[in-house]
Amino acid sequence: MTLTAVFGTAFLAATILPFSSEVVVAAALADDTIGRVALWTVATAGNTLGAAVNWGLGRYATQFRDRQWFPASQGQMDKAEAWFNRYGVWSLLMAWLPLGGDALTVIAGILRVRFDVFLILVAIGKGARYAAVIAGVDALLF
Repeated sequence: MTLTAVFGTAFLAATILPFSSEVVVAAALADDTIGRVALWTVATAGNTLGAAVNWGLGRYATQFRDRQWFPASQGQMDKAEAWFNRYGVWSLLMAWLPLGGDALTVIAGILRVRFDVFLILVAIGKGARYAAVIAGVDALLF
C-alpha cells in the first residue's frame, strides 16, 4: 500500500462517485513503513481536495439548471438550499458523512460559500473522521 493509493482513494471517495476510502486507510495501517501522521495527512488532503471538486461542480454547474439532463429539479435545489441556509456553513463540518456529505459540498458551491471557509470547515470534519478511523482500527487490530 502506498500513500499515493491512499490519496487517490480518498480523493475519489469525496467526489460524487460512489467510492469508499476507509478500507484502504485501514489496510495502509498494516504497512509499517507508513506513519500514522503521514497516513492521516494524505487521506485528509485527498478527501478534502475531492470535496473541492464537488464545490467547483456546484459553483459552475448551475448555469446548466435549465437543461433537461441536469441531475436535480428546481424543487430539489430549493429544498437543498433551504436546508443549507437553515444550518449554515457550519454544516460543512459534516461533509464526511457517507450519506449526504458529497451533496453538501456541491450545495456549498451552488450557494457560493467562500472557498477558504469551505476548505477549512471540510478539512476539519474530514480530518476528524480519518483520525477516528485510524484510532479505531489501531484499537481493534494493533
